[in-house]
Amino acid sequence: MSSQGTESPKDISQKFPHTYAILLAVVIIGAALSYIIPAGEYERTEVDGQTMVVSGSYSGVEQSPVGIFELFMSIPNGLIEASSIIFYIFLIGGAFGIIRATGAIEAAIQKVMDVVKGNEKLMIPVIMLVFSILGFTTGMAEEAIIFVPIGIVLAVALGYDAMVGTAMVTLGAASGFIGGMFNPFTVGIAHGIAELPIFSGWGFRTVIYAFVLGLAILYVMNYAKKVKNNPEKSLIYTENKAGQINFTEDVFEFEQLKKRHIFILVVFLIGIIVNIYGIFQHGWFLTELSANFFLIGLVAGLIGGMKVNAIFDAFIDGMKLVVYGAIIVGFARAILVVLESGVIIDTIIHSMSSVLDHIPNALTAIGMLVIQVIINFFIPSGSGQAVTTMPIMVPIADLQEIPRQIAVLAFQYGDAITNTIIPTSASLMGVLAVAGIPYLKWVQFVWKITLLWLLVAGVALVVATLINLQ
Repeated sequence: MSSQGTESPKDISQKFPHTYAILLAVVIIGAALSYIIPAGEYERTEVDGQTMVVSGSYSGVEQSPVGIFELFMSIPNGLIEASSIIFYIFLIGGAFGIIRATGAIEAAIQKVMDVVKGNEKLMIPVIMLVFSILGFTTGMAEEAIIFVPIGIVLAVALGYDAMVGTAMVTLGAASGFIGGMFNPFTVGIAHGIAELPIFSGWGFRTVIYAFVLGLAILYVMNYAKKVKNNPEKSLIYTENKAGQINFTEDVFEFEQLKKRHIFILVVFLIGIIVNIYGIFQHGWFLTELSANFFLIGLVAGLIGGMKVNAIFDAFIDGMKLVVYGAIIVGFARAILVVLESGVIIDTIIHSMSSVLDHIPNALTAIGMLVIQVIINFFIPSGSGQAVTTMPIMVPIADLQEIPRQIAVLAFQYGDAITNTIIPTSASLMGVLAVAGIPYLKWVQFVWKITLLWLLVAGVALVVATLINLQ
Protein backbone atom coordinates (compact mmCIF):
# COMPACT_ATOMS: atom_id res chain seq x y z
CA MET A 1 0.00 0.00 0.00
CA SER A 2 2.98 2.30 0.22
CA SER A 3 5.20 3.76 -2.45
CA GLN A 4 8.36 1.97 -3.51
CA GLY A 5 11.18 2.50 -1.05
CA THR A 6 8.79 3.83 1.62
CA GLU A 7 8.05 1.80 4.72
CA SER A 8 4.40 0.88 5.28
CA PRO A 9 2.57 2.05 8.43
CA LYS A 10 2.66 -1.54 9.71
CA ASP A 11 6.42 -1.82 9.21
CA ILE A 12 6.97 1.46 11.08
CA SER A 13 4.70 0.55 13.99
CA GLN A 14 6.37 -2.86 14.41
CA LYS A 15 9.73 -1.20 15.04
CA PHE A 16 8.51 0.11 18.40
CA PRO A 17 8.21 -2.03 21.53
CA HIS A 18 4.74 -3.28 22.41
CA THR A 19 2.88 -1.05 24.87
CA TYR A 20 2.57 -3.94 27.33
CA ALA A 21 6.32 -4.54 27.10
CA ILE A 22 6.96 -0.86 27.84
CA LEU A 23 4.64 -0.94 30.86
CA LEU A 24 6.23 -4.12 32.22
CA ALA A 25 9.65 -2.51 31.80
CA VAL A 26 8.46 0.51 33.80
CA VAL A 27 7.14 -1.81 36.53
CA ILE A 28 10.56 -3.51 36.71
CA ILE A 29 12.32 -0.11 36.81
CA GLY A 30 9.95 0.99 39.57
CA ALA A 31 10.85 -2.08 41.62
CA ALA A 32 14.57 -1.45 41.06
CA LEU A 33 14.17 2.19 42.15
CA SER A 34 12.68 1.03 45.44
CA TYR A 35 16.23 -0.06 46.34
CA ILE A 36 17.72 3.30 45.35
CA ILE A 37 15.25 6.11 46.03
CA PRO A 38 14.76 6.97 49.71
CA ALA A 39 11.34 5.93 51.01
CA GLY A 40 9.10 8.73 52.22
CA GLU A 41 5.49 9.73 52.76
CA TYR A 42 3.22 12.76 52.86
CA GLU A 43 0.40 13.11 55.32
CA ARG A 44 -3.03 13.13 53.68
CA THR A 45 -6.35 14.55 54.78
CA GLU A 46 -9.95 14.59 53.58
CA VAL A 47 -11.15 17.97 52.29
CA ASP A 48 -14.63 18.19 50.75
CA GLY A 49 -14.55 14.51 49.84
CA GLN A 50 -11.09 14.68 48.26
CA THR A 51 -7.96 13.05 49.65
CA MET A 52 -5.48 15.94 49.70
CA VAL A 53 -1.72 15.89 50.20
CA VAL A 54 -0.69 18.06 53.16
CA SER A 55 1.96 20.52 51.98
CA GLY A 56 5.20 20.46 53.98
CA SER A 57 4.36 17.12 55.63
CA TYR A 58 6.82 14.96 53.68
CA SER A 59 9.14 12.85 55.83
CA GLY A 60 11.43 9.88 55.32
CA VAL A 61 10.40 6.39 56.42
CA GLU A 62 12.00 2.95 56.60
CA GLN A 63 13.11 1.56 53.23
CA SER A 64 10.75 -1.06 51.77
CA PRO A 65 12.32 -2.56 48.63
CA VAL A 66 10.11 -4.59 46.27
CA GLY A 67 11.16 -8.23 45.82
CA ILE A 68 11.11 -10.15 42.53
CA PHE A 69 7.96 -12.16 43.26
CA GLU A 70 6.25 -9.08 44.69
CA LEU A 71 7.12 -7.34 41.43
CA PHE A 72 5.21 -9.91 39.38
CA MET A 73 2.37 -9.94 41.90
CA SER A 74 1.90 -6.26 41.10
CA ILE A 75 0.36 -7.19 37.73
CA PRO A 76 -2.65 -9.13 39.11
CA ASN A 77 -2.87 -6.70 42.02
CA GLY A 78 -2.94 -3.82 39.53
CA LEU A 79 -5.75 -5.52 37.63
CA ILE A 80 -7.68 -6.01 40.87
CA GLU A 81 -7.18 -2.43 42.07
CA ALA A 82 -8.24 -1.03 38.69
CA SER A 83 -11.15 -3.46 38.32
CA SER A 84 -13.85 -0.79 38.54
CA ILE A 85 -12.28 1.13 35.65
CA ILE A 86 -11.56 -2.02 33.63
CA PHE A 87 -15.14 -3.30 33.88
CA TYR A 88 -16.43 0.21 33.15
CA ILE A 89 -14.46 0.13 29.88
CA PHE A 90 -15.67 -3.39 29.08
CA LEU A 91 -19.35 -2.59 29.70
CA ILE A 92 -19.29 0.62 27.70
CA GLY A 93 -17.35 -1.09 24.91
CA GLY A 94 -19.94 -3.87 24.87
CA ALA A 95 -22.81 -1.40 24.75
CA PHE A 96 -21.22 0.42 21.83
CA GLY A 97 -20.71 -2.96 20.18
CA ILE A 98 -24.48 -3.56 20.24
CA ILE A 99 -25.22 -0.07 18.90
CA ARG A 100 -22.72 -0.56 16.08
CA ALA A 101 -24.22 -3.98 15.28
CA THR A 102 -27.60 -2.32 14.63
CA GLY A 103 -25.94 -0.30 11.87
CA ALA A 104 -27.51 2.92 13.18
CA ILE A 105 -24.29 4.93 13.40
CA GLU A 106 -23.08 3.81 9.98
CA ALA A 107 -26.51 4.50 8.43
CA ALA A 108 -26.63 7.98 9.97
CA ILE A 109 -23.14 8.81 8.70
CA GLN A 110 -24.03 7.40 5.27
CA LYS A 111 -27.10 9.68 5.24
CA VAL A 112 -25.03 12.73 6.13
CA MET A 113 -22.51 11.89 3.43
CA ASP A 114 -25.29 11.38 0.87
CA VAL A 115 -26.76 14.78 1.75
CA VAL A 116 -23.48 16.66 1.37
CA LYS A 117 -22.31 14.63 -1.61
CA GLY A 118 -21.44 16.97 -4.46
CA ASN A 119 -21.62 20.05 -2.23
CA GLU A 120 -18.08 21.31 -1.84
CA LYS A 121 -18.91 24.03 0.68
CA LEU A 122 -20.76 21.73 3.06
CA MET A 123 -18.94 18.42 2.76
CA ILE A 124 -15.77 19.05 4.72
CA PRO A 125 -17.19 21.05 7.67
CA VAL A 126 -20.33 18.91 8.07
CA ILE A 127 -18.52 15.57 7.94
CA MET A 128 -15.82 16.79 10.33
CA LEU A 129 -18.48 18.12 12.73
CA VAL A 130 -20.33 14.78 12.74
CA PHE A 131 -17.20 12.77 13.46
CA SER A 132 -16.11 15.26 16.13
CA ILE A 133 -19.42 14.70 17.95
CA LEU A 134 -18.71 10.97 17.94
CA GLY A 135 -15.21 11.80 19.19
CA PHE A 136 -16.31 13.66 22.32
CA THR A 137 -19.24 11.36 23.16
CA THR A 138 -18.00 7.86 22.32
CA GLY A 139 -14.24 8.41 22.15
CA MET A 140 -14.19 7.33 18.49
CA ALA A 141 -10.68 6.30 17.43
CA GLU A 142 -10.17 2.88 15.80
CA GLU A 143 -13.84 2.91 14.76
CA ALA A 144 -13.10 5.75 12.33
CA ILE A 145 -11.10 3.31 10.16
CA ILE A 146 -14.20 1.82 8.54
CA PHE A 147 -15.40 5.25 7.36
CA VAL A 148 -12.14 6.35 5.76
CA PRO A 149 -12.83 4.67 2.38
CA ILE A 150 -16.17 6.50 2.12
CA GLY A 151 -14.49 9.80 2.92
CA ILE A 152 -11.94 9.15 0.21
CA VAL A 153 -14.61 8.29 -2.37
CA LEU A 154 -16.48 11.52 -1.64
CA ALA A 155 -13.33 13.64 -1.67
CA VAL A 156 -12.02 12.21 -4.94
CA ALA A 157 -15.45 12.63 -6.55
CA LEU A 158 -15.23 16.36 -5.85
CA GLY A 159 -11.74 16.69 -7.29
CA TYR A 160 -9.75 16.41 -4.06
CA ASP A 161 -7.41 13.59 -3.02
CA ALA A 162 -7.38 10.70 -0.56
CA MET A 163 -5.60 12.87 1.98
CA VAL A 164 -8.66 15.13 2.18
CA GLY A 165 -11.00 12.15 2.53
CA THR A 166 -8.87 10.62 5.26
CA ALA A 167 -8.44 13.93 7.09
CA MET A 168 -12.17 14.69 7.09
CA VAL A 169 -12.84 11.52 9.06
CA THR A 170 -9.76 11.24 11.26
CA LEU A 171 -9.14 14.90 12.11
CA GLY A 172 -12.86 15.35 12.68
CA ALA A 173 -12.91 12.50 15.20
CA ALA A 174 -9.62 13.72 16.67
CA SER A 175 -11.05 17.22 17.23
CA GLY A 176 -13.87 15.76 19.31
CA PHE A 177 -11.48 13.43 21.14
CA ILE A 178 -9.32 16.43 22.04
CA GLY A 179 -12.38 18.35 23.21
CA GLY A 180 -13.34 15.33 25.31
CA MET A 181 -16.31 16.98 27.02
CA PHE A 182 -18.15 13.69 27.56
CA ASN A 183 -15.53 11.11 26.56
CA PRO A 184 -16.04 8.22 29.02
CA PHE A 185 -12.69 6.57 28.24
CA THR A 186 -10.35 9.49 28.96
CA VAL A 187 -11.85 12.49 30.75
CA GLY A 188 -14.34 10.29 32.63
CA ILE A 189 -11.62 7.99 33.98
CA ALA A 190 -9.20 10.85 34.74
CA HIS A 191 -11.90 12.70 36.68
CA GLY A 192 -12.62 9.57 38.66
CA ILE A 193 -8.96 9.16 39.65
CA ALA A 194 -8.67 12.88 40.44
CA GLU A 195 -11.79 12.66 42.65
CA LEU A 196 -13.54 15.34 40.60
CA PRO A 197 -17.16 15.30 39.44
CA ILE A 198 -17.14 13.39 36.15
CA PHE A 199 -17.27 15.70 33.11
CA SER A 200 -16.92 18.79 35.27
CA GLY A 201 -15.49 21.79 33.44
CA TRP A 202 -17.36 20.77 30.28
CA GLY A 203 -18.22 24.38 29.42
CA PHE A 204 -14.55 25.41 29.25
CA ARG A 205 -13.72 22.27 27.28
CA THR A 206 -16.50 23.09 24.80
CA VAL A 207 -14.99 26.50 24.08
CA ILE A 208 -11.56 24.95 23.43
CA TYR A 209 -13.17 22.22 21.31
CA ALA A 210 -14.73 24.91 19.09
CA PHE A 211 -11.27 26.40 18.45
CA VAL A 212 -9.73 22.96 17.81
CA LEU A 213 -12.46 21.89 15.39
CA GLY A 214 -12.55 25.27 13.65
CA LEU A 215 -8.80 25.19 13.02
CA ALA A 216 -9.01 21.63 11.70
CA ILE A 217 -11.82 22.48 9.28
CA LEU A 218 -9.99 25.53 7.93
CA TYR A 219 -6.77 23.52 7.64
CA VAL A 220 -8.36 20.70 5.63
CA MET A 221 -10.36 23.10 3.45
CA ASN A 222 -7.24 25.12 2.65
CA TYR A 223 -5.34 22.00 1.57
CA ALA A 224 -8.37 20.75 -0.40
CA LYS A 225 -8.59 24.05 -2.29
CA LYS A 226 -4.92 23.84 -3.29
CA VAL A 227 -5.32 20.28 -4.55
CA LYS A 228 -8.45 21.11 -6.53
CA ASN A 229 -6.76 24.07 -8.20
CA ASN A 230 -3.64 22.06 -8.97
CA PRO A 231 -3.73 18.25 -8.47
CA GLU A 232 0.06 18.14 -8.60
CA LYS A 233 0.14 19.94 -5.24
CA SER A 234 -1.33 16.81 -3.65
CA LEU A 235 1.12 15.31 -1.16
CA ILE A 236 0.17 11.87 -2.48
CA TYR A 237 0.16 12.77 -6.17
CA THR A 238 2.73 10.02 -6.87
CA GLU A 239 0.63 7.40 -5.10
CA ASN A 240 -2.48 8.50 -6.99
CA LYS A 241 -0.67 8.26 -10.35
CA ALA A 242 0.63 4.81 -9.43
CA GLY A 243 -2.90 3.63 -8.65
CA GLN A 244 -2.04 2.74 -5.06
CA ILE A 245 -5.04 4.64 -3.73
CA ASN A 246 -8.09 3.46 -5.62
CA PHE A 247 -11.53 3.24 -4.02
CA THR A 248 -14.78 2.85 -5.91
CA GLU A 249 -18.19 3.86 -4.61
CA ASP A 250 -19.84 0.47 -5.04
CA VAL A 251 -17.35 -1.25 -2.73
CA PHE A 252 -18.13 0.72 0.40
CA GLU A 253 -21.84 1.03 1.17
CA PHE A 254 -23.74 1.00 4.44
CA GLU A 255 -27.40 0.35 5.05
CA GLN A 256 -29.74 3.26 4.33
CA LEU A 257 -31.10 5.19 7.31
CA LYS A 258 -34.42 3.73 8.47
CA LYS A 259 -36.93 4.57 11.21
CA ARG A 260 -35.46 1.99 13.57
CA HIS A 261 -32.03 3.58 13.13
CA ILE A 262 -33.49 6.96 14.03
CA PHE A 263 -35.15 5.49 17.14
CA ILE A 264 -31.84 3.89 18.17
CA LEU A 265 -30.00 7.20 17.76
CA VAL A 266 -32.71 8.94 19.80
CA VAL A 267 -32.31 6.33 22.55
CA PHE A 268 -28.55 6.87 22.48
CA LEU A 269 -29.00 10.65 22.72
CA ILE A 270 -31.48 10.29 25.60
CA GLY A 271 -29.02 7.96 27.33
CA ILE A 272 -26.24 10.54 27.08
CA ILE A 273 -28.58 13.22 28.48
CA VAL A 274 -29.62 10.91 31.34
CA ASN A 275 -25.93 10.29 32.12
CA ILE A 276 -25.21 14.01 32.22
CA TYR A 277 -28.24 14.62 34.43
CA GLY A 278 -27.26 11.78 36.76
CA ILE A 279 -23.69 13.04 37.03
CA PHE A 280 -24.55 16.63 37.88
CA GLN A 281 -27.75 16.10 39.86
CA HIS A 282 -27.19 12.77 41.61
CA GLY A 283 -23.41 12.36 41.65
CA TRP A 284 -23.34 9.34 39.35
CA PHE A 285 -19.98 7.63 39.04
CA LEU A 286 -18.48 4.76 37.05
CA THR A 287 -20.94 2.11 38.28
CA GLU A 288 -24.04 4.11 37.42
CA LEU A 289 -22.62 5.18 34.05
CA SER A 290 -21.72 1.58 33.18
CA ALA A 291 -25.23 0.39 34.10
CA ASN A 292 -26.88 3.10 32.02
CA PHE A 293 -24.71 2.43 28.97
CA PHE A 294 -25.47 -1.29 29.31
CA LEU A 295 -29.19 -0.48 29.38
CA ILE A 296 -28.81 1.80 26.33
CA GLY A 297 -27.12 -1.04 24.46
CA LEU A 298 -29.84 -3.57 25.30
CA VAL A 299 -32.66 -1.21 24.31
CA ALA A 300 -30.85 -0.30 21.08
CA GLY A 301 -30.46 -3.97 20.22
CA LEU A 302 -34.14 -4.71 20.79
CA ILE A 303 -35.24 -1.69 18.74
CA GLY A 304 -32.84 -2.81 16.02
CA GLY A 305 -34.69 -6.11 15.77
CA MET A 306 -31.78 -8.16 17.04
CA LYS A 307 -32.43 -11.51 18.74
CA VAL A 308 -31.23 -11.98 22.30
CA ASN A 309 -28.27 -14.15 21.29
CA ALA A 310 -27.26 -11.68 18.59
CA ILE A 311 -27.39 -8.83 21.11
CA PHE A 312 -24.98 -10.56 23.43
CA ASP A 313 -22.74 -11.71 20.58
CA ALA A 314 -22.44 -8.04 19.60
CA PHE A 315 -21.88 -7.17 23.26
CA ILE A 316 -18.96 -9.62 23.41
CA ASP A 317 -17.58 -8.32 20.10
CA GLY A 318 -17.70 -4.77 21.50
CA MET A 319 -15.78 -5.85 24.58
CA LYS A 320 -13.18 -7.57 22.40
CA LEU A 321 -12.45 -4.24 20.72
CA VAL A 322 -11.56 -2.60 24.06
CA VAL A 323 -9.59 -5.50 25.58
CA TYR A 324 -6.29 -3.94 24.54
CA GLY A 325 -7.01 -0.65 26.31
CA ALA A 326 -8.84 -2.16 29.27
CA ILE A 327 -6.05 -4.52 30.31
CA ILE A 328 -3.47 -1.77 29.77
CA VAL A 329 -5.23 -0.02 32.67
CA GLY A 330 -4.34 -2.96 34.95
CA PHE A 331 -0.72 -3.01 33.78
CA ALA A 332 -0.50 0.75 34.27
CA ARG A 333 -1.96 0.43 37.76
CA ALA A 334 0.77 -2.14 38.52
CA ILE A 335 3.30 0.70 38.25
CA LEU A 336 1.49 2.53 41.04
CA VAL A 337 1.27 -0.69 43.08
CA VAL A 338 5.06 -1.12 42.90
CA LEU A 339 5.78 2.54 43.74
CA GLU A 340 3.40 2.39 46.69
CA SER A 341 4.81 -0.94 47.89
CA GLY A 342 8.29 0.53 47.78
CA VAL A 343 6.98 3.70 49.51
CA ILE A 344 8.73 5.88 46.92
CA ILE A 345 5.83 7.48 45.05
CA ASP A 346 5.65 10.36 47.53
CA THR A 347 9.40 10.85 47.22
CA ILE A 348 9.00 11.20 43.46
CA ILE A 349 6.11 13.62 43.94
CA HIS A 350 8.12 15.60 46.51
CA SER A 351 11.12 15.86 44.16
CA MET A 352 9.04 16.96 41.18
CA SER A 353 7.09 19.45 43.25
CA SER A 354 10.27 20.94 44.70
CA VAL A 355 11.55 21.64 41.18
CA LEU A 356 8.28 23.41 40.36
CA ASP A 357 8.09 25.48 43.56
CA HIS A 358 9.65 28.59 42.02
CA ILE A 359 7.94 28.31 38.64
CA PRO A 360 4.69 30.20 37.88
CA ASN A 361 1.62 27.95 38.03
CA ALA A 362 0.84 28.52 34.36
CA LEU A 363 4.24 27.10 33.44
CA THR A 364 3.62 24.15 35.74
CA ALA A 365 0.55 23.36 33.67
CA ILE A 366 2.59 23.61 30.46
CA GLY A 367 5.19 21.28 32.00
CA MET A 368 2.44 18.76 32.75
CA LEU A 369 1.32 18.95 29.11
CA VAL A 370 4.85 18.29 27.85
CA ILE A 371 5.19 15.28 30.16
CA GLN A 372 1.88 13.85 28.95
CA VAL A 373 2.87 14.33 25.30
CA ILE A 374 6.09 12.39 25.89
CA ILE A 375 4.32 9.61 27.80
CA ASN A 376 1.66 9.37 25.08
CA PHE A 377 4.30 8.24 22.60
CA PHE A 378 4.93 5.16 24.73
CA ILE A 379 1.42 4.68 26.19
CA PRO A 380 -1.02 5.77 23.46
CA SER A 381 -3.97 4.30 25.36
CA GLY A 382 -5.88 7.22 26.95
CA SER A 383 -7.32 5.17 29.81
CA GLY A 384 -3.94 3.52 30.46
CA GLN A 385 -2.18 6.86 30.47
CA ALA A 386 -4.75 8.30 32.88
CA VAL A 387 -4.13 5.49 35.35
CA THR A 388 -0.36 5.86 34.95
CA THR A 389 -0.02 9.62 35.35
CA MET A 390 -3.00 10.96 37.30
CA PRO A 391 -1.89 9.48 40.68
CA ILE A 392 1.33 11.53 40.33
CA MET A 393 0.00 14.68 38.66
CA VAL A 394 -2.93 15.19 41.03
CA PRO A 395 -0.78 15.43 44.20
CA ILE A 396 1.62 17.75 42.34
CA ALA A 397 -1.33 19.98 41.47
CA ASP A 398 -2.36 19.98 45.14
CA LEU A 399 1.14 20.91 46.31
CA GLN A 400 1.46 23.65 43.70
CA GLU A 401 -1.98 24.91 44.72
CA ILE A 402 -3.44 24.68 41.25
CA PRO A 403 -6.84 23.04 40.59
CA ARG A 404 -6.88 19.34 39.87
CA GLN A 405 -8.91 20.16 36.77
CA ILE A 406 -5.69 21.61 35.29
CA ALA A 407 -3.93 18.27 35.73
CA VAL A 408 -6.83 16.53 33.97
CA LEU A 409 -6.73 19.07 31.12
CA ALA A 410 -2.99 18.57 30.69
CA PHE A 411 -3.50 14.81 30.53
CA GLN A 412 -6.44 15.13 28.15
CA TYR A 413 -4.65 17.34 25.63
CA GLY A 414 -1.30 15.57 25.98
CA ASP A 415 -2.95 12.22 25.35
CA ALA A 416 -5.23 13.23 22.48
CA ILE A 417 -3.42 15.72 20.27
CA THR A 418 -0.36 13.73 19.26
CA ASN A 419 -2.43 10.63 18.47
CA THR A 420 -2.76 12.19 15.02
CA ILE A 421 0.98 11.89 14.33
CA ILE A 422 2.73 9.32 16.55
CA PRO A 423 3.52 5.96 14.90
CA THR A 424 2.66 4.09 18.11
CA SER A 425 -1.03 5.02 17.70
CA ALA A 426 -2.82 1.87 16.56
CA SER A 427 -5.80 3.80 15.21
CA LEU A 428 -3.62 6.12 13.11
CA MET A 429 -1.56 3.32 11.62
CA GLY A 430 -4.76 1.39 10.86
CA VAL A 431 -6.24 4.40 9.07
CA LEU A 432 -3.12 4.91 6.96
CA ALA A 433 -2.97 1.22 6.07
CA VAL A 434 -6.58 1.30 4.84
CA ALA A 435 -6.12 4.59 2.99
CA GLY A 436 -2.80 3.53 1.42
CA ILE A 437 -1.14 6.75 2.57
CA PRO A 438 2.58 6.41 3.49
CA TYR A 439 3.23 7.43 7.10
CA LEU A 440 5.83 10.06 6.23
CA LYS A 441 3.44 11.70 3.74
CA TRP A 442 0.81 11.86 6.47
CA VAL A 443 3.32 13.46 8.84
CA GLN A 444 4.12 16.01 6.16
CA PHE A 445 0.42 16.83 5.97
CA VAL A 446 -0.52 16.81 9.65
CA TRP A 447 2.44 18.28 11.55
CA LYS A 448 1.30 21.89 11.23
CA ILE A 449 -2.21 21.30 12.58
CA THR A 450 -0.73 19.19 15.38
CA LEU A 451 1.49 22.12 16.42
CA LEU A 452 -1.47 24.52 16.17
CA TRP A 453 -3.52 22.23 18.42
CA LEU A 454 -0.67 22.04 20.95
CA LEU A 455 -0.48 25.84 20.94
CA VAL A 456 -4.22 26.06 21.60
CA ALA A 457 -3.84 23.52 24.42
CA GLY A 458 -0.99 25.54 25.96
CA VAL A 459 -3.03 28.74 25.87
CA ALA A 460 -6.05 26.88 27.27
CA LEU A 461 -4.00 25.61 30.22
CA VAL A 462 -2.66 29.09 30.97
CA VAL A 463 -6.18 30.56 30.86
CA ALA A 464 -7.58 27.70 32.95
CA THR A 465 -4.89 28.35 35.55
CA LEU A 466 -5.56 32.09 35.61
CA ILE A 467 -9.32 31.65 36.07
CA ASN A 468 -8.77 28.83 38.60
CA LEU A 469 -10.89 26.35 36.64
CA GLN A 470 -12.52 23.82 38.96
